[in-house]
Amino acid sequence: MIEVASHVDEVPAVKTIRFDAPMTAAPGQFMMIWVPGVDEFPMSVSYVGDNFGFTYQILGEGTKALAAKKPGDKIGVRGPYGRGFSVRGKRVLMVAGGLGMAPIGPFVEQAIAHKASVDLVIGAKSKGNLLFERRSMDAGATVHIATDDGSKGTKGFASDLAASVMVQKEFDAVYACGPEAMIVKVMGLAFAKGIPVQASLERLMKCGIGICDSCAINGMHVCKDGPVFSEKELKILSELGRAKLDLSGRKVPV
Repeated sequence: MIEVASHVDEVPAVKTIRFDAPMTAAPGQFMMIWVPGVDEFPMSVSYVGDNFGFTYQILGEGTKALAAKKPGDKIGVRGPYGRGFSVRGKRVLMVAGGLGMAPIGPFVEQAIAHKASVDLVIGAKSKGNLLFERRSMDAGATVHIATDDGSKGTKGFASDLAASVMVQKEFDAVYACGPEAMIVKVMGLAFAKGIPVQASLERLMKCGIGICDSCAINGMHVCKDGPVFSEKELKILSELGRAKLDLSGRKVPV
C-alpha cells in the first residue's frame, strides 16, 4: 500500500497520479494497481525514478474509483512487471497515439539522457487531447503533431505523419505505442526500411505474471514477454491487429 502524493488532470478524462517514493522501472513496464474493494488493473509507468507515477484514462469502474483518490489516500501497487523499451542507436523515431504517450513520455527523457536525438510523433483526436507535448519538448525532442480534426499540426493519423518523417530523415530505431492499427502501420514502415522497431502492445491483463493467459497472443504473453516486443517477435505475431481475447477468453476481432 502506498500513499498518493498528487493527482492531477492532464487532458479530458486523463489523469496522472504520483507518489513520494522511488521506483526503478524501465519505460514501457507496468504495475498492477489495486483500488481496495473495487478492482485491480495494469497501468504503464509514466514517471520513473523518484516520485514515480501513472497516467491513465477514466473508463470503467476501477479507474473511476481511482480518479476519486486524493493526496493522503492509499492504493495498492505491485510490480514493475514485463519488459520495457531499450535505447538503440543515436537517431530514433518514437510514434505515440493517444494514451500511448504514457510510457513514451519517460522513454523520450531516457533516450535523450543517453545522448540520442529523438523525433517524436504524437497523434490525438484534437489539440485538447495532446498528452505530454510540452514535457517532450522540454526534454529536447523534436515534436511532430497529428490531430484527427486538424486543430493542431498535420490533419490525419500519427502513422501517416510518421511515414512522412521517415522520408525526410534517417533513423537507427523506431518505437511505437498506441492504437493497434497505428502500430501495425508503423511496423510496416520500419520493416520496409530495414529499421529495428520496438512496439508496446495492449491486451487484457488479469494477473500480470503470465498465469491467467488472458493476454496471450500467438503463444506469448503480453504481460511477461512484453508489453514491449522487438521486430523479430513482432514479425511472427499473426494475431496482431486482427484478434485478441475478451473477458471470457473468447478470441474476438481487434
